[in-house]
Amino acid sequence: MIINQATIDIIKKWEGLKLNAYRDAVGIWTIGYGTTSKAGVGIIPHQGMTITEAVAEYYLKLAVDDFAKRIRPHITVPISDNEFGAFVSLAYNIGPGAFIESTALRRFNDGDKAGASAALKWFNKAGGKRLQGLANRREDEALLFMTPAMTPAPQSGIVALIVDWLKGLMK
Repeated sequence: MIINQATIDIIKKWEGLKLNAYRDAVGIWTIGYGTTSKAGVGIIPHQGMTITEAVAEYYLKLAVDDFAKRIRPHITVPISDNEFGAFVSLAYNIGPGAFIESTALRRFNDGDKAGASAALKWFNKAGGKRLQGLANRREDEALLFMTPAMTPAPQSGIVALIVDWLKGLMK
């Protein structure tokens, strides 16, 4: 399953990039794009630790790939890249184990996509307290989940050249 850029963008937006280790809302040492020791990617954030943006990107990719591999076997029905991306973003935030036990996954596997989208929004608390940032993140994930995945038509000839040229202008 492909991890699309929309998934990475949501994770980066809501985790933010912190090059100096900090304690998150529940006191867990965190660094980079929300990477904790619980991610199991070989980094143990601690007081005074610093990393570069390249290192943060590396650990983000490791964690996203690992979490995607861990949750994919528990999805028993066809899934779009956007639906999968929303689930990966949720698992990145709450952990794959919690995601695998979630009502969102159960509803999705039962064919209830609207119910799965609604259940995504339930994960809006940290340390027992509702956090607006988490509520906002869940809204973004639900929106991604409900956005039809569109595959661009292959480009060739002059159209491909123009598209490539326009992409270069946007960089």
